[in-house]
Amino acid sequence: MCVEIKHQCVGGHQHAQFSNLNNILPASVIDQVYCPECQDKPEFDAATMLEDNGWIIKYDMELATYLLEKHGIDKELVTPEFIFDNRYSTWQGMSPTDMEESIRERQKIVELAKVDKQKYIETMKSWSIDRMNAFIAAGWRKAKAVQAV
Repeated sequence: MCVEIKHQCVGGHQHAQFSNLNNILPASVIDQVYCPECQDKPEFDAATMLEDNGWIIKYDMELATYLLEKHGIDKELVTPEFIFDNRYSTWQGMSPTDMEESIRERQKIVELAKVDKQKYIETMKSWSIDRMNAFIAAGWRKAKAVQAV
């Protein structure tokens, strides 16, 4: 089971939605989030931060290392990239705002089902493919990982 985790960026401009795999790590493992609009970003620290398409996630690495080590993961493996890429604490969806945007976009398409079921199916299929291609083109980390598979 995954619990929805929402963090407002430090500058107060946007919210990012996270998912933590099997709740192995608590929401508090995400120390700070910076969106592209945040002005007072700290100097990037690769030991505690991950950058994804202009967004920065700062993790509480002490907490993450401790809890993941309790699950049998060698502390030498625990990096921000490891945490993110292995879904221990990552975007809910392909980007920080993917889930909210997806719901809004999908609601418009669902209206087609009431009028033309075949058109609805075709539109939904092309929408999801186009959406993933847009994430890949924009350079989102999770989308690029899906593409590589």
